[in-house]
Amino acid sequence: MNPSPTPMSKERIPVTPVPPATPVPPLSLMYPLMASDLDELAAFGETVRDLALERLYLGQSLVVDTHQAFAHLAGRGIRVPAGTSVALTALRHPLDAAVQARSVALLTGRPVVAGFGAGDPDFVAALRGEPYESPLTAVAEYLAVVRRLLDGEAVEDFRGRYVRLDGGPLPLPHAAAAAPCPRVSLGVGVLRPRMAHTAGQIADVAITLLTPAGHLREAIVPALARGAGSRGRPVPGVTAIVPCAVRRPGRDPRKLAFAAHAPHLSGEHYAAMLRSAGLDVDVSDPWAGAGALVDGGVFAYGTPEEVAAQLTGYGEAGATEIALSCAGVLLTEGPEAALADVRAIVEAVRDRAGGPHP
Repeated sequence: MNPSPTPMSKERIPVTPVPPATPVPPLSLMYPLMASDLDELAAFGETVRDLALERLYLGQSLVVDTHQAFAHLAGRGIRVPAGTSVALTALRHPLDAAVQARSVALLTGRPVVAGFGAGDPDFVAALRGEPYESPLTAVAEYLAVVRRLLDGEAVEDFRGRYVRLDGGPLPLPHAAAAAPCPRVSLGVGVLRPRMAHTAGQIADVAITLLTPAGHLREAIVPALARGAGSRGRPVPGVTAIVPCAVRRPGRDPRKLAFAAHAPHLSGEHYAAMLRSAGLDVDVSDPWAGAGALVDGGVFAYGTPEEVAAQLTGYGEAGATEIALSCAGVLLTEGPEAALADVRAIVEAVRDRAGGPHP
């Protein structure tokens, strides 16, 4: 008999472990229109609740007031964490702004992000007779007073360049109230490093829109950290509002980006920020600007998995929260299509992170 062959030794081939995918920050949802159709708004609020998203954001509304819209949702039983992104400082005295923000927190029983911004200079001039000579100072004074009022302080003889107040603390809720007021965090709308520096000094959250991830990482987050360091306070979080849509038959991402953001692309303050981030944007040609948003990855478009991968870049750049904005789809195809995209993107993000689905 021939002896049994000696078994060949199997060489162990080292396997390089695949690093886990970088998680996307907590997701929120932006309702990108002025509140008007309250049933449509309720569908967005229900989506936040049903998908266990971080919060629902609304911008400044001159149709149904933003804070009253949140109160309406609470009255319908849709009590979700709320955020304003952003309320314009020229429209309200900071005392009234503090009352409105606290009202939303009390009515919903959920934390609130009260985001504020100086707004377009022409709009400010229409209200005040002239634009803010220093939007940075205007925002800093405004938030300083709002914060003190929300913290229960009297604001006596505050005489700033743009804000004046000499009054006692806000009245406290009745002692029979079942629970203390949820936290109201203060946010600042940020486009450029100088406002990011101011936000770092005074705010809890910096809120960005149409900001490329690279610009966030290289310009906004460092300025935010410098501002916080100058006051010895924690670095604020960053909420990035990201326009997005799922690739579907018949859709043109450029048309979606244009439908959603033609007004922003026609404004010099947004165009200047995008140019500083390396995008070719000119206010005279918002259609070309929409193409630049798509080509530059500012408008996240693709399969749900591809959009989820693009959102990861914002987390790597320093965003601590991402608010999905499907404005282009909402304006061209309606709320059902927009919310279908939201659900698909959220599912892809959670699949990527290995997290549960509500």
